[in-house]
Amino acid sequence: MGVELWVVFLIIAAVVLLIWLFLTLIPIGLWISAVAANVKIGIFTLVGMRLRGVPPVRIVSPLIKAVKAGLALSTNKLEAHYLAGGNVDCLINALIAAQRAGIALEFERAAAIDLAGRNVLEAVQMSVYPKVIETPAISAIAKNGIELITKAKVTIRANIDRLIGGAGEQTIIARVGEGIVSTIGGCNSHDEVLQNPASVSRMVLEKGLETGTAFEILSVDITSIDVGRNIGAQLLTDQAEADKRIAQARAEERRAMAAAIEEEMRAQVQEMRAKVVEAEAEVPKAMAKALSEGKLGAMDYYNMMNVVSDTQMRNAMAGSDEREASD
Repeated sequence: MGVELWVVFLIIAAVVLLIWLFLTLIPIGLWISAVAANVKIGIFTLVGMRLRGVPPVRIVSPLIKAVKAGLALSTNKLEAHYLAGGNVDCLINALIAAQRAGIALEFERAAAIDLAGRNVLEAVQMSVYPKVIETPAISAIAKNGIELITKAKVTIRANIDRLIGGAGEQTIIARVGEGIVSTIGGCNSHDEVLQNPASVSRMVLEKGLETGTAFEILSVDITSIDVGRNIGAQLLTDQAEADKRIAQARAEERRAMAAAIEEEMRAQVQEMRAKVVEAEAEVPKAMAKALSEGKLGAMDYYNMMNVVSDTQMRNAMAGSDEREASD
């Protein structure tokens, strides 16, 4: 009896295990849903998905949605897209949205856009409902030197044909900012921009900024303009300050040169005075030698001393007269 019970228990366990494996490998509920939706897919196809590591629900559910929308797609294409790393559900939603909006979008192009890392459903939605992006504060300077700080809203629409390899929104913002700066920079006065901001928008649109991007620019609208600094006056002030410093440096250079020349002249005068003193020191020696050699008599010496005394007295009198005249 004990052996028979163990055999019955093992048989029941084996049957339960087989049923569990059967239900695990073959999603019966999903297959029934597909058949009810008139989606032709075999049980062995679902088993093959399991063996290839593809969750059947990720393929069958989008396929049911596509068939209900009237799209003719095969499981092989969807499975290949999933194995390539694509988002099958987003892809099917994008194809359905494009069909409803009357946009020509083939499966291969949509799959390529999805695999390129772009949200293909969002691209289709942007083709139907344009998106508005806002630029940061843009500083531009008119020809009269007045700074204008502007903000703009750019209305863009996705271009399905240029989504692969086309530049994104940041490029659009950068180009619009560049266009605003160049347009305001070409105005003679900031008053022209303040009086007619629409002219800036029109000229920016005419520059063809969407070239090479994944979008089409529908409009550029200036939302705010603030008057900033007077850059021209500030530049002139800075230039004047720089010229002043240059002039001061040159004046200091000339002063230094004049001081050097004056110092050199003083040195020369001191040198000449030293030579005079040296020459005066030689006079007594020469006179003594002349007296000793008999070339100069005593009366000649006294006469010369009288002349010297008379000269000193005249110089002293002349100096006192000059002081009295100045007083």
